[in-house]
Amino acid sequence: MSLKRLRAGLSTFSVIALAGTVLLTGCSADQYFMVPKSNLSELNNSVQSQRETLVTMEDNAKIRHEEVLKHNQNATEKVLEAISTQVAKPSCPPIPAQRACPAIDDSKGRADRLKGKVVVGEVENFYLADSRFVYKARIDSGAETSSIDARNITRFERDGNNWVRFDVPVPGTEEFTTLEKEISRRVKVIQASTEEAERRVVVELQFSIGDHQQVAEFTLTNRSNLTYQALIGRNILRDVMLIDVGKEYATELPKSILERSKNGEEQ
Repeated sequence: MSLKRLRAGLSTFSVIALAGTVLLTGCSADQYFMVPKSNLSELNNSVQSQRETLVTMEDNAKIRHEEVLKHNQNATEKVLEAISTQVAKPSCPPIPAQRACPAIDDSKGRADRLKGKVVVGEVENFYLADSRFVYKARIDSGAETSSIDARNITRFERDGNNWVRFDVPVPGTEEFTTLEKEISRRVKVIQASTEEAERRVVVELQFSIGDHQQVAEFTLTNRSNLTYQALIGRNILRDVMLIDVGKEYATELPKSILERSKNGEEQ
């Protein structure tokens, strides 16, 4: 009997112990899950506020994007309009007619040639078509650019280009005739008698020596203290003329030109 009671007591004790363990475990679980929770309304309000802020930022970004697109479109339209607009090209003013050497009535002049080049002496008669006068010209292979006697040299502008007005002497008189030419360029000339360089304007002139006619560049300078009114330099001689140093007036201009020049007549 006592043994049965002991077993029964042990069984009861085990049941009690197991129940106590379960109760303790339940208490621990309740303590973990029963922690006080914050008010969800504040969290909801915060989330709602952030959502509204995001919506506002999205709307503002959309508005700015549309403004940028509109600005770019306006700029593109202006560029296209400028490209499509055709500006009338300014018309160049008519080029003043150059007076060519007149047709010769009784003679074409004369000039000997060697291998296609005009043979000239140290001094030649030089017909300037622009003034229609005959001058004495010195042939000088030591000068790079030819020159002509010119006075009262005045530069001016015409139609946006640089021009020059100058006077050339009338042979055998104290008179002058005025010419106007467009400036081709400017050069520096150093003479043997001076150390300082002289700046001269260069123009294109039409001339004749014998039966040879040509347009070439001439510098404008006062040659009143020199023997000859014109100087023929290498820019004309090169590939065109040969100098016979033992001769003067190796060429002949047309007789009609020489006679009118001798009589002082303007042609």
